[in-house]
Amino acid sequence: MEIVLSKILSEIRHQEAKLSSQMVQTVDEAYQMTLFLNDMLCIIKAKVLQGNFINEQQEIDFFKNIKPQVLGKLIYYNKVFRIETTCPVSNGRLHQNYFENQLKVLKSEYKESISNEDFYRYYRAGRTDRDHKYFRLGQINYHDGLKSGVFEIDLSFSTYYDNKVAHIIANELLYTYLLTKINPDENPDTILINGDINKDITWTNSQNALIELIYALYASNSVAHGKIGIRKLALIFRILFRTPLNDIHHAFHRMKTRSGSRTAFLDQLKFSLEEYMDKDL
Repeated sequence: MEIVLSKILSEIRHQEAKLSSQMVQTVDEAYQMTLFLNDMLCIIKAKVLQGNFINEQQEIDFFKNIKPQVLGKLIYYNKVFRIETTCPVSNGRLHQNYFENQLKVLKSEYKESISNEDFYRYYRAGRTDRDHKYFRLGQINYHDGLKSGVFEIDLSFSTYYDNKVAHIIANELLYTYLLTKINPDENPDTILINGDINKDITWTNSQNALIELIYALYASNSVAHGKIGIRKLALIFRILFRTPLNDIHHAFHRMKTRSGSRTAFLDQLKFSLEEYMDKDL
């Protein structure tokens, strides 16, 4: 059984780009993405239930990296749909207060349910030494005093901790979404004034490659003399290329400790540019 993360992310990006170009209302996009991701999750679940994982590492990779990306996005878009459909007005102070209160609720949930847990620190540190306990079926240790939500999940398709990773991903996406609602200066429509011009511009390399480029521009103060934050810079690239950039800080920390060159994409850029220059000689 093989479920490829890059293919899944590509399908999600394609659907997001398609809906963004067709629909004006955020609520419509959120609803359609919720349906799309729910169907995708059902298809993936059927594959998992039908076939066995080739080895332990494939199982860990699925529950640590693949399923949480789909479930995290599903949680995110469903939450956006609920937020948009219960918003009392379309603008004004009441509108501002509504989204500010939603951000407070999100931060409160983050403190109570995510950031204070040992698992969150484990995941954020990019550790792998307990992956065999956290991301394999049938490895749940009830002596850890897990929250009662563990009894509500399908244990044939969840290790419990994959759900936690999904909520971390959803939380970060919601945080960015709410900031764009609260701060007009960070609204996608004002960052890139004419979205129609950019709808055909897509990022065709890996997500890690784009994150590497963003951090390089940030570290070199190449954009706005370094006065723009990494989160806003990432948001601009996410909107420009219509591609999700999940958990950029975690991805960056993984780059710092990866084997071989830590700047693989930048090295490739240099090589490609020099090769292109040599063609004109």
